[in-house]
Amino acid sequence: MNPNMNVPQGIIQQQSPQQNIPPQMQPMVPPQMSNIMPSPNPDNITKVKSLVGPLKESLKNIFQSAAQLLNQDNSGNAKQPESNARFDKHLEEFYSICDQIELHLITAKKCTEQAYASQVYLPVPVVPTRSENMAQENALTYMQYLDLVKTQITYAKEIHDTLLMAAQNI
Repeated sequence: MNPNMNVPQGIIQQQSPQQNIPPQMQPMVPPQMSNIMPSPNPDNITKVKSLVGPLKESLKNIFQSAAQLLNQDNSGNAKQPESNARFDKHLEEFYSICDQIELHLITAKKCTEQAYASQVYLPVPVVPTRSENMAQENALTYMQYLDLVKTQITYAKEIHDTLLMAAQNI
């Protein structure tokens, strides 16, 4: 008996796109990970994690350059401008990586806040019909959706009025 007998032909082809690829060319993927597709664009947290290594390397370079400058100062030798420039370069690189990490963390925080707000203000789908008897489980009826929108409009007006009063008081 064919296990894919009840499955449409297009779905079978979509599930195994690597059928025609020779075995030596197929990527080595553990069986439990075969259903998970990696995202083409890494998220912000992944980008931050990838910047930790360069940040450590940059910090190490700063300490090495600073140690060389301190040794030069203690030994009384004439200052070499290239070592001072090298320290400045390493410091600038460190700050650049820190800025990138900060931007990625801020973006990740805003994405999380947006996802949370989305769940808070409309956590369930809306049934597009006006009849209440066809309400699906875990879905808003059209009338419930209208009430929700009216509440959100009232809330937005209250915020607007509060901001206007605050601006007038300043």
